Amino acid sequence: MTAPEIVTEDAQRAFREAMASLAATACVVTAAEGDERVGRTVTAALSLAVDPPSLLVSIDAGARLAALIRARGGFSFAMLQADQQAVAEAFAGKISRERRFEHGTWETWPSGHPRLRGAMVSMDCTLVGDIETEDHVLFVGRPHAIDLADTRTPLIWHDRRFQTIRPL
Repeated sequence: MTAPEIVTEDAQRAFREAMASLAATACVVTAAEGDERVGRTVTAALSLAVDPPSLLVSIDAGARLAALIRARGGFSFAMLQADQQAVAEAFAGKISRERRFEHGTWETWPSGHPRLRGAMVSMDCTLVGDIETEDHVLFVGRPHAIDLADTRTPLIWHDRRFQTIRPL
C-alpha cells in the first residue's frame, strides 16, 4: 500500500491554470424522476466508442444528479450551441436548481429525461457503467435516441470564459 500523495495549494493552482487551457464544448447533463428534474453544465465529456456507441460524462459524486442517474439508469446529454450561453450559466450554478429549467426550451424524451430543444446535439442515454474516482463518477451512457441540429456552432469553454470556434 502506498502513502497518499500530498498535493500542495501551489500544485492545485498550477493544475487549474493548466486545465483552463483545455478547450471543451459546453454540455448539459440532465435526469428526471417524477416531477424532479436536475442537471449540470459539464465540459468533462467524451466519445468513448462507436461500436457500440457510448459516451462518458463526469459528475460530482455527491451531486443529486449522480444519485438520480444511478436510480433511473440513464441520463440526457446536450451539446450546447453558441447562442445557449444562458443555459450553460444556469446549469453551472449561477442560479438556484429550482430555476435552471427556466432557461432554454425543454421537452421530455420518452424515457422521461429532459430534452433541450435547439441543442447542437441531444442524446437520451441508458447507463451501462460507472467508474468511481476521488470525488466524481464517470458515467458511461449508450444513446438510444440522438438528435442532430442542422447547423452546429458549439459553445466552447476555454480560458475561464465562453467562446465559439472560427475557421482558421
